[in-house]
Amino acid sequence: MSKFFRANVEAMASYVPGEQPPRGTQIIKLNSNENAYPPSPAALEALKTIDGESLRRYPEPFGGQFRQAVSQVLGVPSDWVIVGNGSDEILSIVIRACAEPGRKVVYPMPTYVLYRTLTEMQAAEILEIPYQEDYSLPVAELIAADGAVTFIASPNSPSGHVVPKDDLRKLASSLSGVLVIDEAYADFADENALDVVQEYENVIVIRTLSKGYSLAGLRLGFGIANPKLLPGLFKVKDSYNIDAIACAVGTAAITDQAYKNACIAKIKASRHKLMQDLKQLGFRVWDSQTNFLLVQPPQNNTEYLYQKLKAQKILIRYFPQPGLDDKLRITVGTDEQNQILVTALSKEGL
Repeated sequence: MSKFFRANVEAMASYVPGEQPPRGTQIIKLNSNENAYPPSPAALEALKTIDGESLRRYPEPFGGQFRQAVSQVLGVPSDWVIVGNGSDEILSIVIRACAEPGRKVVYPMPTYVLYRTLTEMQAAEILEIPYQEDYSLPVAELIAADGAVTFIASPNSPSGHVVPKDDLRKLASSLSGVLVIDEAYADFADENALDVVQEYENVIVIRTLSKGYSLAGLRLGFGIANPKLLPGLFKVKDSYNIDAIACAVGTAAITDQAYKNACIAKIKASRHKLMQDLKQLGFRVWDSQTNFLLVQPPQNNTEYLYQKLKAQKILIRYFPQPGLDDKLRITVGTDEQNQILVTALSKEGL
């Protein structure tokens, strides 16, 4: 055991992201739910306008330009918005502000495993409540747990399902702590919880530009919450957590809704076709309102397929953990990429 680290840090496991091959590698990358299409031309043009003065000076500490853009696009007041270095930082800010030893962080499983990592950093108590087999939310159990923080990813990863807003309202009205609705994949879904956050002071909805806006490399996300909830979060965020480049590019991207919506429409169409193609190969495929599919091979040979595809330079996600080790998560790529995947799987004699 190292003498340098806190006992809880020494004991915890690191979060393991999807494999990131070097740029230029000829790989079909369907393992990290990145958008299959390039960012908005307006975002790329904004990148070209960054000058030396923007880099010399500290950025606006609250991402004011981007907050105004979120306000205009989503119809929420700008003082309801907190901006972060990716939505992961907003998750971390909430945990830093609200969790500590003796206070519970609660969420249904399986879900985004970073919730566990962030909670372990704070040495707070973790309570993981299993989803029902059909991924219906264990509302009564979550309410009974009454965490200082309750995380609900909707749409959820890796299942791809959306949590009904009535369930979210039941939680928000019953919990004494903060309800975090993680909407990283909301741009691909048929509904969202923006109206819920406006009804309850203990709710924060978190979004990202990594998925719907093709800006995973930019690291820009934001939260929307009642201004009564935000002061404590602002206290623990870094002083200048949003750089000038991210603010300018993100503002251009979120303002270009026409381009984003066109890309989303293509991904939804590709998602439907990929779902049908995989079903024809005998896969069980869960309905999805995201840019990925959770699937179960007919022979339950998940690790074998993961390795065989990787050898053919096709990356998908395999989770070697109970409840998921018989399933695979596949990002929806372009139609061409999806067809290469389906062809490779069909040759495995499923």
